[in-house]
Amino acid sequence: MSQAIQQRAQSPLATIRDLLERSKDKLAEVTPKHLTPDRLIRVAIAAAGRTPALLKCTPASLLNSVMQAAQVGLEPGSALGEAYLVPYKDTCQLIIGYRGLISLARRSGQIVSIEAHVVHEKDQFTCKYGLDSVLVHEPDWSADPGEVVAVYAVAKLKDGGTQLEVMTKAQVDAIRSRSKASGSGPWVSDYPEMARKTVVRRLCKYLPLSIELAEAISIDEASEGAEVVAVPTSDEVTATIGRAADVKAKLAAKLGKPAAVEAPPKDVPADAASEGQEQQEPGEDWGLDSEGEDRGEHP
Repeated sequence: MSQAIQQRAQSPLATIRDLLERSKDKLAEVTPKHLTPDRLIRVAIAAAGRTPALLKCTPASLLNSVMQAAQVGLEPGSALGEAYLVPYKDTCQLIIGYRGLISLARRSGQIVSIEAHVVHEKDQFTCKYGLDSVLVHEPDWSADPGEVVAVYAVAKLKDGGTQLEVMTKAQVDAIRSRSKASGSGPWVSDYPEMARKTVVRRLCKYLPLSIELAEAISIDEASEGAEVVAVPTSDEVTATIGRAADVKAKLAAKLGKPAAVEAPPKDVPADAASEGQEQQEPGEDWGLDSEGEDRGEHP
């Protein structure tokens, strides 16, 4: 049997296993000392075996999620609940669990303790902000404490200070609605855990951040649908400058004046191209519309 036929006959799980094994050296480069590439590969394969939808994801996206978990030192898909491998259509994405964020926060060395709890309808809950913040939570221990109405997180710092964050269920659900995986994965199977994670993530922004924690927050916010600002390429910047130069040239021709600036060559950096350009004075109307066409109105 030829190699091509063998590859076609290979199961999706075997394909994922082979890809992870071939990427072991790359994993070793980013994995912290308390984890090993072999451990990461085992838990990732086990997670894929438990979740058939992950087998329909592209192997490259699953590898990328495992690499992200390795970079921040969390086990993806293990029983620890530090991070989850979640399928979205044909793409695997990494979602950080609240235990993962708490673990990373503690690694900074500046946190004495950090905890998060959900508040139910029948609980006694009081929260007051101010110079002396107050938080009192007396849970209802009955079999039916009611629906979740809020969630909060509290951190105690080494310097004796405390940091508190409270979110209503509506605020948590608003963030959930922006997540690509809002209808599957831990948002469905472990809502209280995800609610805790959401408030801990918000709390962590006010805490001393390690590099790993900052990276984990960034990964998680991207997975939860946070807005990503696209940075233009140098070619795009140069093209924009060139269009502006064309507009000025048209105006100069209309007014019978020499053009103030010419379009820069493509290989000129944006910063260098912008130096020495004539600046429009405040309130000055060039008499052109947004497309550079003459409106017939000139100063």
